[in-house]
Amino acid sequence: MSPSTSKLENKTNRPFGMRDKLGYLFGDFGNDFFFILVSAFLMVYYTDIFHISAELVGTLFFIARLWDAFADFAWGRFIDTRKATKHGKFKPWILRMSFPLVLSGVLMFVKIPGMSDGFYLAWAFVTYIVWGTLYSTVNIPYGSMASVITADPVERTTLSTWRTMGAMLASLIINVLGPLIVFVDNKMDADRMFMAAVLFGVLAIACYIGCYKLSTERIVDQPDTKQNKNLGKTMKGLVKNKPLIWILIASLIFMINMMLIGTVNAYLFKDFFNNTAMLSAIGFVQAAVVLLATPLIKPLVARFGKKELAAAGMALAGATYLLLYFLNDISSLQFVIISAIGMFAMGLFNLVVWAFVTDVIDYHEFLTDMREDATVYSIYSMARKIGQAIAGGIGGYALGAVGYNSTLDVQAESTLNGIYGLATLVPAIIYIVIFFILMFLYPLNKKRTMQLSAELAERRKK
Repeated sequence: MSPSTSKLENKTNRPFGMRDKLGYLFGDFGNDFFFILVSAFLMVYYTDIFHISAELVGTLFFIARLWDAFADFAWGRFIDTRKATKHGKFKPWILRMSFPLVLSGVLMFVKIPGMSDGFYLAWAFVTYIVWGTLYSTVNIPYGSMASVITADPVERTTLSTWRTMGAMLASLIINVLGPLIVFVDNKMDADRMFMAAVLFGVLAIACYIGCYKLSTERIVDQPDTKQNKNLGKTMKGLVKNKPLIWILIASLIFMINMMLIGTVNAYLFKDFFNNTAMLSAIGFVQAAVVLLATPLIKPLVARFGKKELAAAGMALAGATYLLLYFLNDISSLQFVIISAIGMFAMGLFNLVVWAFVTDVIDYHEFLTDMREDATVYSIYSMARKIGQAIAGGIGGYALGAVGYNSTLDVQAESTLNGIYGLATLVPAIIYIVIFFILMFLYPLNKKRTMQLSAELAERRKK
């Protein structure tokens, strides 16, 4: 290790345990109370309540997510140049920024009666972009924190699993209760949507406080000012980090798919199946199958490895959604039952994806002798935001391309078939592409990951 390298020291406080798992679960529980709410209902709110065209909403989503992507990187670099406090380097930011984040989220769903279409459009642009920017100030430190809670690869996989459990619990609550709250006779109600935003905002704040109180940062970086300002060395390390590059690509297209499904599903059940109540059912199934997969992750990863398990999940998910595409005359209930297989398979990837991120952070340290958790995580988050930008744009433009018209009570048959294709064929293609990336291009298999952990542990002793 070079003399300028910051030394990593392990705190001698309580060992890693259930408190850390619960604390990390609460972090994404809080994040996804609004993230999933926005993914599931905001486009419908904008098209049906504000009467903004789907194409224009897509433009807003694209612009905002691109802005957020660069905000992620800027915030990550900012945090990596700050000294750790007695409470840690990352979690104080979660507590500080959670309150303005939640307030901005509630404001997105405020409709001031009697205003012009131009006012509602401006309100949508301002509140959505502000919310996305503030989301970075909480999510970047939260995601970075996993790599300093523990250095053990198996424990990090556990954190990834518990993080996903938090997201699934939020998904379960929002996707099951949300449609029952916000829709009246298959139409969104503005007052009910605002009530839901306030309710989930209060729950989000409680979760962020739980994350702050229960989590412990054990790996402490004593910052070297010159090192932290060496952006050139950082960028060279990022370019050479092949595991990071391939997981960025896989995660980017995975986020495109997740955001697209979240957007299109509301229209699929509202217009194609004419049954918004089934949105609750598919929300319940999505969360339930992932929670069922949760206890399987640790033994399966221990036996086969993260890369191998995630690739298998993507292959099965792709096959399931391809089957659904050809079964286009099934009922909404049959759709939910079959899609449960694909959602279970998708969960195998989603439950370990955050452990991939901690691995590539370690690989960056291996290449550069610099511990830059927030910077590397912000690059990963940046890719996900770009994926969200593309998905937001594609979702709006695709709905416009298939002929969706919010002023019609019943959509044209060609539009309905187009919506069904967006909800099935596109996910099938994306899952299959991710399978090939993980299986043949991502280099950190089970053996290499264990070797990397051991090599870094030896370096840190010097």
